[in-house]
Amino acid sequence: MTSPIRRAARFTAAVSVFALLAACATTEVDFQGEGEGFVGPGASVQAVLETPSVGTAGQDAADDPAVWASAAPVMVMGKQTPGFVAGTDKKSGLYIYGFDGQILQFLPEGLLNNVDVVEGLSVGGRPQVVLGASDRTPGKTGISLYTFDPAGTGDNGVRYWGAVATDVIEPYGFCFARRGAEVHAILVGHEGELRQFVLSVGADGKPAAREVRRAEIGTISEGCAADETTDALYITEENVGLWRYGLNPASGAARTLIQPIAKDILVADAEGLTTITDASGRYLIASSQGDSNFPVWRIDGAAPEYKGRFKVVDGAVDRITGTDGLAAASGPVGPFPEGLVVIQDDVNDVGTQNFKYVDWRDIRRALGL
Repeated sequence: MTSPIRRAARFTAAVSVFALLAACATTEVDFQGEGEGFVGPGASVQAVLETPSVGTAGQDAADDPAVWASAAPVMVMGKQTPGFVAGTDKKSGLYIYGFDGQILQFLPEGLLNNVDVVEGLSVGGRPQVVLGASDRTPGKTGISLYTFDPAGTGDNGVRYWGAVATDVIEPYGFCFARRGAEVHAILVGHEGELRQFVLSVGADGKPAAREVRRAEIGTISEGCAADETTDALYITEENVGLWRYGLNPASGAARTLIQPIAKDILVADAEGLTTITDASGRYLIASSQGDSNFPVWRIDGAAPEYKGRFKVVDGAVDRITGTDGLAAASGPVGPFPEGLVVIQDDVNDVGTQNFKYVDWRDIRRALGL
C-alpha cells in the first residue's frame, strides 16, 4: 500500500537493505492507483477496541495479524489470558497482544511480514501452538517459526523455534493449513511465487519441512487463506483478483478466478484474506485495500457466494483504512462470544499504525448473514 510518500519511503529503505532484492524483483510493482484514506461504499460497522501503535513510527509498519483462542486460560509472560493476537511490525518484529488489545510480548525478530498460527504439532512430547511468519530479513529469508506451550507457566511466552529456507527472493504472504494429520505451511512471494511445505518435527526437536508444491501465481501477490473442509486455498493477486487453488498440492497450478478486480467489490491492491465459521456458514473475508472495504464470500457451498462488503467507521475507536492484513477466529474468543476479526489500520488517529478488533456479530448483522 499506498500513498506515493509512504511508497517512496518504503522503496528507499528496501534499496538500502535489499540490494539483491532490488536488482531481481522487477517483474511487478505495487499498484499506484488508490488514494490514501479513500473509503468506498459498504455496510458500516465499528471496531470495539484497538492495540497500541506499533513501535516503528512514521512508516508503513504494522502489517498482518493472527488470532489464537484457547478453551481454557493460558499464561503468557506471567499474565493469564484466553488466547492472544499476534501482529507483525514488518520493520522490526512480532507483537503478542491480549484480547484487551494490550501488549503481552514483543519479539525483535526483524522483517516479518505475514503471520499465521496453527495447532497439531508436539515438541518433546508437549503439544505446541505454532506461529509462522514470512521473513524478509537479509540472511534469513524464508519462513520463521515460533512455538507457544499452552501448558506453560510463569514467563511462558512465544519462543523462536527455527526456520524454513526458501528460494523466494522476497517472502510476502503466508498461511498455515491442516490436511488430515498434516500441517502445511504456504508461502507467497512478492513476485507471485507459490511454495507449499509439509511441516513436521525433526528428531532433534527442530522444525523439518518438505516442499510439496511450487507454482507461479503471475504478478505481485500476498493474501493467503485455506479452507480445509472444501480443500481450497485462496490467494489474492493484488492487481488481478481473488483466486481459488486446490489445497491438495497435487492440484499444482490449476486455479479458478473467483473475483476479478472490480469497482465497489474488490479494488486493487487486494491483500489480506481470512476465514471464519459460525452456525450460519463458513466465510472468506478479503481486504479491498484500494477503497478500504472488506468483501465477504460464503465458501461452504459448491462455489463461493458473494455476500456483500463492510467498512469500519469511526466509533469507540477511529475508522480503518488501507488494510494490509486481517485475521479471524471463530466461536468464543475471550470477550467475543461468537468470533473476532482483527484488522490492520493503515492510518491511525493517534500515533502510528496499529490493529483494531471487530466483533464478528456486528459484521454478520451489518451484512444480514
